[in-house]
Amino acid sequence: MLEEVERWLTRRSWSSGDRPLNRLTDARDADPHRTSVSVVLPALNEEATVGAIVATIRRELMEKVRLVDELVVIDSGSTDATAAVARAAGARVVHRDAILPRIPALPGKGEVLWRSLLVTSGEIVCFIDADLRDFSADFVSGTVGPLLTDPSVQFVKAMYDRPLGDAAGQGGRVTELVARPLLNLHWPQLAGFVQPLGGEYAVRRSLLERLPFPVGYGVELGLLVDALHTVGLDALGQVDVGVRVHRHQDGQALGRMAAAIYRTAQLRLSRGHLVRPALTQFERGEDGFVPRTHAVDTEERPPMREIAEYAERHAA
Repeated sequence: MLEEVERWLTRRSWSSGDRPLNRLTDARDADPHRTSVSVVLPALNEEATVGAIVATIRRELMEKVRLVDELVVIDSGSTDATAAVARAAGARVVHRDAILPRIPALPGKGEVLWRSLLVTSGEIVCFIDADLRDFSADFVSGTVGPLLTDPSVQFVKAMYDRPLGDAAGQGGRVTELVARPLLNLHWPQLAGFVQPLGGEYAVRRSLLERLPFPVGYGVELGLLVDALHTVGLDALGQVDVGVRVHRHQDGQALGRMAAAIYRTAQLRLSRGHLVRPALTQFERGEDGFVPRTHAVDTEERPPMREIAEYAERHAA
C-alpha cells in the first residue's frame, strides 16, 4: 500500500460513533443552507425493505432530531408495492420516468441516482440502497457526519462487514474479485477503501453535479474514481457503520455486475470503445447449456450541471 494511502487511512477513516448526533445537529444548525441534507433511496421492487428504512430515517433523523431535510425514494419502475409502501412510511416518491422526460430513461441504478439530483435540493446528498435489512440510521448520520463537520471533505463512503448467510465477511464478492484488484492495480490511491462498491455514501452536491454517471452497476466505481481525479484523495473519506445485511444476487447477476464495472474502469483507463460490449452466460436447458447474451452497461450521463433544466432550476 502506498504511504500516502496509509496516512489517509489514519486521517480519513472514522467510526459512526466519532461524531455524536448533537455535534452533527449543532454543525447543521450553524449553517443550514450549506449543510442541508437530502437522502435518496433508488428502489426497484423493494416493498419488503424500503418501508422500514424510510420509517427509521424519518423517526431518528427527521423527528427526534432535525438532521435530514428531505427523504426521497426514486422508483425505477417497480411492479410491486414499493412506491405505496415508501409513501406510507413517510418518503416523497418520484418515478424515474417523471424526471427529465425529454431524455428517455435507461435501465440501471446510476440512471436513477443521476436523475435524483433534479428532484432534490440538499447541499449534501446521501444515497442509501433500498434492500437493506436491520437498517440503522448510522448509515446516514455516519456518512454525512464528516461533511457537516469538516469543509474539506467532499465524498464519504460507508464501510461495514458484509455477511453471506451465516458466513461473516463473505459478502461483497464482486468487490473482492473485480473492483478491489482493479483499484489496486490502476488507482492505488483508492486501495484504502473497504467498500468501494457500497451503495451507501454521502457527497456534496457541488461535486456530484460535476461528475458523469455510468447508468448501471458501474456507477459506484465511476463516481469514486472520478471524484479522486476531481478533488483529490484527501477530500475523500469512509466511516464504519457496522454490518450491512441485504438481499444477495445470484452468480449470473454478479457476472453482469462485474462486466459493467470492468467496462466502467476500462472507459476511465482509455476512453476507448469496447469492441463487443456484451456478456454471454450459460443456463442449463432441457437439451443442454443455452447461451444468454446480455448487453453490458456502456452509457454514461454527462455531469448534471451541463443539463439545461438543472441549470435553470439552480438559477431561479
